[in-house]
Amino acid sequence: MAGKTNALQKPVQLSSELEAVIGKGPMTRAQVTSKVWDHIKKHGLQDSKDKRQINPDTALGKVIGNDQISMFKMTAAVSKHLS
Repeated sequence: MAGKTNALQKPVQLSSELEAVIGKGPMTRAQVTSKVWDHIKKHGLQDSKDKRQINPDTALGKVIGNDQISMFKMTAAVSKHLS
């Protein structure tokens, strides 16, 4: 088990839609999550009344869909763009 990386540390390939939002892969799942949140904060995509809700912009919408999504469901939607 020594030296074995967990799933969050293993580099993954990104879809072209996800790369358009967070930059070129491969990167770890932890980096992907962090960069998605950077994008959300930079573009003010959290709902003003309920910060757990994300209102995707055009680029992020291509990854997670265009409807408002909870931050908990967003991670699952983003993971469909990893391989």
